[in-house]
Amino acid sequence: MEKYIGLENILDKSRIKYNEPMKNHTTMKVGGNCDCLVLPESIEEIKNIITYAKENKIDYYVIGNGSNLLVVDEGVHALIIKITNKFAKVDVIGEEIIATSGASMPIVSINARKNSLTGFEFACGIPGTIGGGVRMNAGAYGGEIADIFVEATYLDTDGSIKNISKEKMNFGYRHTYFSDNPELIILSAKFKLKKGSQEEIAKKMEENAVARRTKQPLEYPNFGSVFKRPEGYFVGKLVSDSGLRGYTIGGAQVSEKHTGFIVNKNNATCKDIVELIRYVQKSVYEKYGVHLKTEVVFIGGEI
Repeated sequence: MEKYIGLENILDKSRIKYNEPMKNHTTMKVGGNCDCLVLPESIEEIKNIITYAKENKIDYYVIGNGSNLLVVDEGVHALIIKITNKFAKVDVIGEEIIATSGASMPIVSINARKNSLTGFEFACGIPGTIGGGVRMNAGAYGGEIADIFVEATYLDTDGSIKNISKEKMNFGYRHTYFSDNPELIILSAKFKLKKGSQEEIAKKMEENAVARRTKQPLEYPNFGSVFKRPEGYFVGKLVSDSGLRGYTIGGAQVSEKHTGFIVNKNNATCKDIVELIRYVQKSVYEKYGVHLKTEVVFIGGEI
């Protein structure tokens, strides 16, 4: 594409994909094409790509594994910077783990187990990256990133690399300093764990994995949890008690296995999913007066 002339001076052309279907880069498997998707493998490449985008007045988005990402059917005229496992390094130093943002949450949990470190078991089944996990304070099975977080390194809007401590992260339920400042790009994070029994750690991880396989609709593409848990309620119960188990719009369905999930049952479109999310929100609000807020990041529109 003429608009992206010069990009090949920054990245090998094998890591530049034009007119790329975004459904290939989200766990929900929906989304139109983006103008260009790039796959950086170093901090320097990320810095150079963003400088290039700004100089050429090109809109850009940074994504990870796409586990909570929804892209409009029409696609987006933008540069997508995908942080993959090529930008994934995990170092264990004593009771601390330092992981770059492209490292997957399960891989980091496995590294913790191998080094007899407890505290990361909750993340063994979360299908996202460290960057995404830190940004949203990901959690499961009674644990969350905030419990073990020490500091993160990020790329600021002026191109400088900065650190942020736990005290300044403004941790909340699925909320952080980075969710308030989406233009900042997480590069790595440090976590403080504790020495434990490798056998007990492995046992806990297996328990979590079994719970995930039996209770979550892994047989269909999905986001994971669609909605944030409202204080005093459980999303799945609210949706189920509103009579929405299995409710379908187009190819999108409220999961019959876990009503806190929406699944791509049959070639769903982004439009199907957005309409179903809105219908669930409307139904739950009318019945219980509770507004369900989404955890989903939406590129190209609003939910």
